[in-house]
Amino acid sequence: MAEVNLKALRKSFGSVEIIKGVDLKIADGEFCVFVGPSGCGKSTLLRMIAGLESTSGGAVSIGERDVTALEPSERRVSMVFQSYALYPHMTVAENIGFGLKMTGHKRAAIAEQTAKAARLLQLEPLLQRKPAQLSGGQRQRVAIGRAIVREPDVFLFDEPLSNLDASLRVQMRVEIANLHQSLGATMIYVTHDQVEALTMADKIVVLRAGEIEQIGSPLDLYHKPANTFVAGFIGSPSMNLIEVEAACQDGAIVLTLPGGHEARIDAGQFTGADKGKLTLGLRPENISLQTGDIKLLGTIRLVERLGSETMFHVTLAGGESVVVKGGGHDPGRAGETTTIYMSLNQCHLFDADGVALRHPERLS
Repeated sequence: MAEVNLKALRKSFGSVEIIKGVDLKIADGEFCVFVGPSGCGKSTLLRMIAGLESTSGGAVSIGERDVTALEPSERRVSMVFQSYALYPHMTVAENIGFGLKMTGHKRAAIAEQTAKAARLLQLEPLLQRKPAQLSGGQRQRVAIGRAIVREPDVFLFDEPLSNLDASLRVQMRVEIANLHQSLGATMIYVTHDQVEALTMADKIVVLRAGEIEQIGSPLDLYHKPANTFVAGFIGSPSMNLIEVEAACQDGAIVLTLPGGHEARIDAGQFTGADKGKLTLGLRPENISLQTGDIKLLGTIRLVERLGSETMFHVTLAGGESVVVKGGGHDPGRAGETTTIYMSLNQCHLFDADGVALRHPERLS
């Protein structure tokens, strides 16, 4: 296995620049997830690593080899696509071993590698079936098996679960995570689903408009977002972002909240905080209908009861909307007036440009 290095990587289609000078190092054996909204360039970046898209500038290295100019077959990577792309007339065993057959491997070696992949992916009872006789999850496992038998240096996944229903997506997330632990391989995974990113990744790369917004572990991105874009993208539900007026007074930051309420925060907790407009960020679990530091009045607009927890969508006096995460049995109905409580010891502040004003101990 090998680390992957991207240096000043660029990609343009005509006059439109899609990837804008990406620098990134993915360690040997790391599970790295590219995440971002549709059109941010994550699949293009993955295809450049695979060699399926040419580069307009920069370099791609895998291990100690510069593979920028190499064909996909020379890069020692295997890619699992969104579509299964299985041959309908072949059995599961034949589909898994087809790539080895095309590269001239002997029949015994193909059978051995196919059996090994089938054991790993729990496909042994299905080896003689055709794709039409398989479920969506089983087909995806066959596609993954076809990648495994090639024993690549790097596995690439391009939104492999997007065609599956919700329950199968959860099951396949677990199976791919277990596969990574079993193989210890370098894996790069593309998704627009930040829940997949949070639950599977060692490292997450958040992309927007062809540029990297933040790189870090799932917990880093959740608890230490670099800007309002990452704060609003990572987490389900995402972070509540509320515009406030700030003033510095006697070593404190005084925030004017919706409805004219004021809250004081120790100015030493943040770097670069100044008077003027700031954005206050609070995760839904740091707002309560029961108790907290600051209380505000609002109207419940929508209630989502999810069993163990309830999401209350509340409109504040100034028209701002926030999501409050409550318990499964917490009372509240749409249309009711309620009091919400904010715990500002867990808050985030962002400047007028959306950049995080970090707690000193949170600085990376």
